[in-house]
Amino acid sequence: MLSTLIADFRIIFERDPAARNWLEVLICYPGLQALFFYRFAHWLTILGIPFLPRFISHLARFLTGIEIHPGAQIGRGVFIDHGMGVVIGETAIIGDYALIYQGVTLGGTGKESGKRHPTLGQNVVVGSGAKVLGNIEIGNNVRIGAGSVVLRDVPSDCTVVGIPGRIIYRSGVRVDPLEHGNLPDSEATVIRALLDRIESLEQQVQQFAALPSQAQRAADLVS
Repeated sequence: MLSTLIADFRIIFERDPAARNWLEVLICYPGLQALFFYRFAHWLTILGIPFLPRFISHLARFLTGIEIHPGAQIGRGVFIDHGMGVVIGETAIIGDYALIYQGVTLGGTGKESGKRHPTLGQNVVVGSGAKVLGNIEIGNNVRIGAGSVVLRDVPSDCTVVGIPGRIIYRSGVRVDPLEHGNLPDSEATVIRALLDRIESLEQQVQQFAALPSQAQRAADLVS
C-alpha cells in the first residue's frame, strides 16, 4: 500500500503545474486525501471488517466532497483533480494512472446486482462532469470529454464526446492528459451543418419564387 500511496502523491507533480511543494499537495489537494481515506477503507473491506469502511468513506465525502465506495478497485498513480462531486461506485474498477476531473460519476444504471459499475483501463482521462454508467469497459488511453455521458463500451486509444458518448477519434498515440480541453465540439459541427443546409434551402426557395415574375416579364416583352 505504501508504494501505491507514493505513486498517488508523485503523479500530482507530473500532471498539475500548480503543484509547487509537498506540504501544499498533502494539505490542499482533496483528491489525494480522498484516495488516502479510500485505500485505508478498502484495506479494511478486504479484511472483512463491517461498517467501519463505509463510515470512513462517509467521513471522506464530508471532508473532501469526493465519494469513493470502499469496495471499488483503484490502481496506482490515479489523480483526482479538483475532485468536488466525484462519485465512484462499489464495483467500479479504475486502472493505473487515470486522471479524473471534478463532477465525474462512475455509476450504475439501475438496481441490478453484481458488477454494475464501469471498468476503466490505464491512462484514462475523464473530463469534468462526465458520467460513465453501467457495467461497461473503457479501454486504455481513452479520453472522455467534459459533460459526456458514456453508456457503451469504448475500445482503447479513442476519444469520446457527447450525450450519449460517441467515438470521434481513434489513434494508437498515447493520450496526453493535459490536452483534454482540445476535444472537438461534435454538437456544434452538427448544428453548423444544419444551419448551412437551411440557408441553402432558403436560397432555392427564393429562386423558385422569382420564376413566376421572370416569366411574366418575358410575356410582357413578347406582347
